[in-house]
Amino acid sequence: MGARQLARIAGGLYLINIVGGAFAIGIVPAMLVVSGDPSATVHNVQSQELLYRSSLVAHIVVCVTNVPLAVIFYDLFKIVNRRLALLVAFFTLVATAVEAAGLLNQFVPLVLLGTGPYASLLPPSQAQALAYMSFDLAEIGYSITSVFFGLYGLCLGYLVFRSTFLPRVIGVLLAFGALSYLTYGVANLLAPGFALHLVPWIQLPSLLGEGSFTLWLLLVGLNAERWEQLASAAIRRGSTPMEAPA
Repeated sequence: MGARQLARIAGGLYLINIVGGAFAIGIVPAMLVVSGDPSATVHNVQSQELLYRSSLVAHIVVCVTNVPLAVIFYDLFKIVNRRLALLVAFFTLVATAVEAAGLLNQFVPLVLLGTGPYASLLPPSQAQALAYMSFDLAEIGYSITSVFFGLYGLCLGYLVFRSTFLPRVIGVLLAFGALSYLTYGVANLLAPGFALHLVPWIQLPSLLGEGSFTLWLLLVGLNAERWEQLASAAIRRGSTPMEAPA
């Protein structure tokens, strides 16, 4: 399979990732979670259980798409800088592992408030508080993964900027988006009250960077001729280069 085809597959996967993430992390929690009110939040989850479960499934799909994306990006960018391409893959996989493990917490409301033994053993107020806590833990988990995805984005942005087979401006936009991930993730871990004031503005750079990258990959792919030139140069040197060509 050619590099342009791989790039377009990556664009399709990235689009699924963005749409699924917006649904699972943005839209559904905004509809169901009532800040500071466990009782109302639990009521919303119970009355719209299918919607809540759908958001969890969508989040799992997002995690699944990250794995082939890590492999494709390594294949495409190892001819630019192998070490950084490896970092992109590892930051992606570690962040995805943390994100997927955190999804277990988001099933807590369904377990506590369902028809199983937990519903009858705990007082309603305690069950509601524990169920609501899962959303707070999900926010902390999102902050942790944001740090890893921010580092991923910085590496990827640099690779795109140096690649010569993708527009340099997209690399710059990806780097700015990565800084917004890092800023929010660290701020929410150190000073959650301050981090609240950053939303939604802090999310715009990442949306612009990843959105433009996704559309370019999906609609254009990459400059296949330039990619082939870099790949051929790497073969002539006898191994994948460790540093970007000038």
